Amino acid sequence: MPIERFSKDHEFVKVDGDIGTVGITRHAAEQLGDVVFVEVPEVGRKVKAAEACAVVESVKAASDVFAPVSGEVVAANGDLAASPALVNEDAEGKAWFFKLKLSDKAELDKLMDRAAYEKLIADNA
Repeated sequence: MPIERFSKDHEFVKVDGDIGTVGITRHAAEQLGDVVFVEVPEVGRKVKAAEACAVVESVKAASDVFAPVSGEVVAANGDLAASPALVNEDAEGKAWFFKLKLSDKAELDKLMDRAAYEKLIADNA
């Protein structure tokens, strides 16, 4: 079963083996409103945890998307360029931004599980 973790900046990473699928959370998508543009990192790029590596723009704002963990980008979701609205429709599913080959699984320990993330959202509501 994949490990699911969340950052305080509203990114998720779903880890299966040593590959992490990264995107923004449903909550972040709701806060942004209608997403009109997404830029994902190039395959082969090495990123560090907390590094800005993607962009999401909505009718309200443009936001950086940060890597929740360090690693090398092994896949990027090209569907988002053609259909940025996927982020609003299925933020934590089909609208993943990129996949990373994790370089340090211990970094997952610095992130929240779903219960802690839901509490963060509730406390900030």
